[in-house]
Amino acid sequence: MGSTHDVEVTVNGEPRAATVSARTSLADLLRDQLGLTGTHLGCEHGVCGACTVLLDGAPARSCILLAAQLDGESITTVEGLAGPGGELNPLQRAFCRTHALQCGFCTPGMLLALQPLVDENPAPTPHYIDEAIGGNICRCTGYVQIREAIALAATRRADAAAGERVARG
Repeated sequence: MGSTHDVEVTVNGEPRAATVSARTSLADLLRDQLGLTGTHLGCEHGVCGACTVLLDGAPARSCILLAAQLDGESITTVEGLAGPGGELNPLQRAFCRTHALQCGFCTPGMLLALQPLVDENPAPTPHYIDEAIGGNICRCTGYVQIREAIALAATRRADAAAGERVARG
Protein backbone atom coordinates (compact mmCIF):
# COMPACT_ATOMS: atom_id res chain seq x y z
CA MET A 1 0.00 0.00 0.00
CA GLY A 2 1.27 3.48 -0.89
CA SER A 3 2.15 6.24 1.52
CA THR A 4 -0.38 8.82 2.69
CA HIS A 5 0.02 12.54 3.25
CA ASP A 6 -1.90 15.04 5.31
CA VAL A 7 -2.67 18.19 3.31
CA GLU A 8 -4.27 21.44 4.27
CA VAL A 9 -5.59 23.57 1.43
CA THR A 10 -7.92 26.51 1.15
CA VAL A 11 -10.76 25.64 -1.20
CA ASN A 12 -13.17 28.38 -2.23
CA GLY A 13 -12.01 30.44 0.73
CA GLU A 14 -12.46 27.66 3.32
CA PRO A 15 -9.58 25.83 5.02
CA ARG A 16 -9.86 22.11 4.33
CA ALA A 17 -7.77 19.19 5.57
CA ALA A 18 -7.52 15.71 4.11
CA THR A 19 -5.35 12.61 4.12
CA VAL A 20 -4.48 11.52 0.60
CA SER A 21 -2.44 8.79 -0.98
CA ALA A 22 0.70 9.87 -2.80
CA ARG A 23 -1.05 9.24 -6.13
CA THR A 24 -4.34 11.09 -5.46
CA SER A 25 -4.93 13.84 -7.99
CA LEU A 26 -6.31 17.20 -6.98
CA ALA A 27 -9.41 16.41 -9.06
CA ASP A 28 -10.01 13.22 -7.08
CA LEU A 29 -9.48 15.04 -3.78
CA LEU A 30 -11.99 17.71 -4.79
CA ARG A 31 -14.60 15.31 -6.13
CA ASP A 32 -14.27 12.24 -3.92
CA GLN A 33 -13.16 13.59 -0.55
CA LEU A 34 -14.46 17.16 -0.54
CA GLY A 35 -17.66 16.55 -2.52
CA LEU A 36 -17.02 19.34 -5.05
CA THR A 37 -18.24 17.59 -8.18
CA GLY A 38 -18.30 20.69 -10.38
CA THR A 39 -14.72 19.83 -11.33
CA HIS A 40 -15.22 17.46 -14.25
CA LEU A 41 -12.90 14.72 -15.45
CA GLY A 42 -12.60 14.20 -19.17
CA CYS A 43 -9.31 12.93 -20.54
CA GLU A 44 -7.46 12.64 -17.19
CA HIS A 45 -4.26 13.61 -19.05
CA GLY A 46 -4.47 17.42 -18.77
CA VAL A 47 -5.47 17.88 -22.40
CA CYS A 48 -9.21 18.65 -22.46
CA GLY A 49 -9.44 21.33 -19.75
CA ALA A 50 -12.62 19.98 -18.14
CA CYS A 51 -10.83 19.72 -14.78
CA THR A 52 -9.49 23.28 -14.74
CA VAL A 53 -9.44 25.02 -11.35
CA LEU A 54 -7.69 28.15 -10.17
CA LEU A 55 -4.55 27.41 -8.19
CA ASP A 56 -3.50 30.58 -6.38
CA GLY A 57 -5.51 32.50 -8.99
CA ALA A 58 -4.07 30.86 -12.12
CA PRO A 59 -5.78 28.19 -14.24
CA ALA A 60 -4.42 24.70 -13.55
CA ARG A 61 -5.37 21.16 -14.61
CA SER A 62 -6.48 19.37 -11.46
CA CYS A 63 -6.28 15.91 -13.05
CA ILE A 64 -2.49 16.08 -13.37
CA LEU A 65 -1.70 17.79 -10.07
CA LEU A 66 -0.96 15.59 -7.09
CA ALA A 67 -2.95 16.62 -4.03
CA ALA A 68 -0.02 15.74 -1.75
CA GLN A 69 2.06 18.49 -3.37
CA LEU A 70 -0.51 21.22 -2.75
CA ASP A 71 -0.27 21.61 1.02
CA GLY A 72 -0.90 25.26 1.87
CA GLU A 73 -2.21 26.22 -1.56
CA SER A 74 -5.40 28.12 -2.40
CA ILE A 75 -7.80 26.53 -4.89
CA THR A 76 -10.94 27.89 -6.48
CA THR A 77 -13.43 25.52 -8.10
CA VAL A 78 -16.51 26.41 -10.10
CA GLU A 79 -18.51 26.21 -6.88
CA GLY A 80 -16.40 29.11 -5.58
CA LEU A 81 -17.18 31.49 -8.44
CA ALA A 82 -20.69 32.33 -7.31
CA GLY A 83 -21.21 35.11 -4.83
CA PRO A 84 -22.77 34.95 -1.39
CA GLY A 85 -26.15 33.27 -1.52
CA GLY A 86 -25.27 31.54 -4.79
CA GLU A 87 -25.60 34.61 -7.02
CA LEU A 88 -23.88 33.94 -10.34
CA ASN A 89 -20.84 36.06 -11.08
CA PRO A 90 -20.73 38.24 -14.23
CA LEU A 91 -18.95 35.60 -16.32
CA GLN A 92 -21.44 32.90 -15.31
CA ARG A 93 -24.35 35.24 -16.13
CA ALA A 94 -22.77 36.03 -19.50
CA PHE A 95 -22.47 32.31 -20.27
CA CYS A 96 -26.19 31.95 -19.55
CA ARG A 97 -27.12 35.06 -21.55
CA THR A 98 -25.19 33.99 -24.68
CA HIS A 99 -26.11 30.29 -24.47
CA ALA A 100 -22.43 29.39 -24.12
CA LEU A 101 -23.05 26.28 -22.07
CA GLN A 102 -24.84 23.80 -24.33
CA CYS A 103 -24.33 20.37 -22.68
CA GLY A 104 -22.39 21.94 -19.80
CA PHE A 105 -19.61 19.38 -19.47
CA CYS A 106 -16.81 21.80 -20.40
CA THR A 107 -18.44 24.81 -18.72
CA PRO A 108 -16.76 24.63 -15.28
CA GLY A 109 -13.31 24.34 -16.84
CA MET A 110 -14.06 27.09 -19.36
CA LEU A 111 -15.28 29.44 -16.64
CA LEU A 112 -12.17 28.89 -14.55
CA ALA A 113 -9.84 29.23 -17.53
CA LEU A 114 -11.51 32.52 -18.46
CA GLN A 115 -12.09 34.15 -15.07
CA PRO A 116 -8.52 35.52 -14.77
CA LEU A 117 -8.80 37.05 -18.26
CA VAL A 118 -12.06 38.80 -17.40
CA ASP A 119 -10.62 39.95 -14.07
CA GLU A 120 -7.45 41.36 -15.60
CA ASN A 121 -8.49 42.62 -19.02
CA PRO A 122 -11.48 44.96 -19.42
CA ALA A 123 -11.41 44.62 -23.22
CA PRO A 124 -9.82 41.34 -24.25
CA THR A 125 -9.08 41.05 -27.94
CA PRO A 126 -10.05 37.92 -29.87
CA HIS A 127 -6.40 36.86 -29.66
CA TYR A 128 -6.40 36.95 -25.83
CA ILE A 129 -9.76 35.21 -25.68
CA ASP A 130 -8.52 32.43 -27.95
CA GLU A 131 -5.34 32.12 -25.87
CA ALA A 132 -7.39 31.79 -22.68
CA ILE A 133 -9.67 29.06 -24.07
CA GLY A 134 -7.01 27.37 -26.20
CA GLY A 135 -6.50 24.52 -23.72
CA ASN A 136 -10.19 23.75 -23.24
CA ILE A 137 -12.16 21.52 -25.56
CA CYS A 138 -15.85 22.04 -26.24
CA ARG A 139 -17.66 19.67 -28.56
CA CYS A 140 -21.00 21.51 -28.59
CA THR A 141 -20.72 25.24 -29.09
CA GLY A 142 -18.13 25.81 -31.77
CA TYR A 143 -16.75 28.41 -29.30
CA VAL A 144 -18.75 31.27 -30.86
CA GLN A 145 -21.06 31.72 -27.87
CA ILE A 146 -18.16 31.25 -25.45
CA ARG A 147 -16.27 34.10 -27.12
CA GLU A 148 -19.43 36.21 -26.98
CA ALA A 149 -19.82 35.46 -23.26
CA ILE A 150 -16.28 36.59 -22.49
CA ALA A 151 -16.71 39.82 -24.41
CA LEU A 152 -20.06 40.47 -22.68
CA ALA A 153 -18.65 39.77 -19.21
CA ALA A 154 -15.64 42.01 -19.84
CA THR A 155 -17.86 44.83 -21.11
CA ARG A 156 -20.20 44.55 -18.12
CA ARG A 157 -17.25 44.51 -15.74
CA ALA A 158 -15.73 47.60 -17.38
CA ASP A 159 -19.10 49.38 -17.27
CA ALA A 160 -19.52 48.53 -13.59
CA ALA A 161 -16.00 49.77 -12.80
CA ALA A 162 -16.68 53.02 -14.67
CA GLY A 163 -19.92 53.48 -12.74
CA GLU A 164 -18.07 52.98 -9.44
CA ARG A 165 -15.47 55.62 -10.43
CA VAL A 166 -18.23 58.10 -11.31
CA ALA A 167 -20.07 57.40 -8.03
CA ARG A 168 -16.88 58.05 -6.03
CA GLY A 169 -16.52 61.39 -7.79
